[in-house]
Amino acid sequence: MTPETLALLEVQHLYARQSLAVDGGDAAGWAATFTDDGVFESPTYERPVTGAVALEDFARRLHESAPHLHHVVTNVCVDEVGDDHLDVRATLLIVTTHDLTTGAARIERITTIHDRLRRHPSLRLERRRVVRDGDGPTKQGAAHD
Repeated sequence: MTPETLALLEVQHLYARQSLAVDGGDAAGWAATFTDDGVFESPTYERPVTGAVALEDFARRLHESAPHLHHVVTNVCVDEVGDDHLDVRATLLIVTTHDLTTGAARIERITTIHDRLRRHPSLRLERRRVVRDGDGPTKQGAAHD
């Protein structure tokens, strides 16, 4: 298995653990996917969330305010594999179950995540920057379509 393939599998596993934790109300589990000084930055929220305690508190409040959200990560692209880090982009869909009797759902947001991951010794998020369409340039320098 190539280093790039192994890295992709590690990233997908991390993203699955992270999404299932935040969607299931496991705030401590979600925060533990970040480094102790990890940063979560999203245009949906007023300011970046930094550090383990703040990340856990953020995840707890998110789940309490919107318990039927689901985070779906797809189109995972590992841009760089370094000795101790990975740079990754992916599409993050925020889906909500809006009808609990039928399970019907709708997409609330589609975003692009830009992540810096560190081996700590296992893979953990050092920084996540969430970008919505129109919020800034893509890696290639063009505005999102």
